[in-house]
Amino acid sequence: MKLSKLLYSIIGIGILVFALIQLIPFGRDHANPPTVSEPQWSSPEARALVKQSCFQCHSNETEWPWYSNVAPASWLVQFDVNEGRHKFNFSDWNKRRGELDEMIGAIQEGEMPPLQYTAFHPEARLNAQQKQALIDALKSSIK
Repeated sequence: MKLSKLLYSIIGIGILVFALIQLIPFGRDHANPPTVSEPQWSSPEARALVKQSCFQCHSNETEWPWYSNVAPASWLVQFDVNEGRHKFNFSDWNKRRGELDEMIGAIQEGEMPPLQYTAFHPEARLNAQQKQALIDALKSSIK
């Protein structure tokens, strides 16, 4: 009897904490500013490849999934998008230009797309051939 009361108390406290963290405003800024400038893409296919693998965090064309509205997932998504856009932004290329060698290294090492993204978007996982196609698209477009 005492164990079930304790269990209900723990569950109740968990629900209360979950409800309260929804009031924290961070993670709710789902702004997608207008595109200012992009790299000179070598082809529409090159842009499509980069868009498929990189634009969710490294552009102003983020598609905000439903869980980006629910804390604490919203905090993680917002943080990743903020960091990605800060590092470089394909939608504001003249201001937030990326270093090609750094991009290629991150793709080759499997750091990009990151694990926390591919865990929820398995279609974004890149095999060796897809990695090379993405690298080739970046090389041909970013000088």
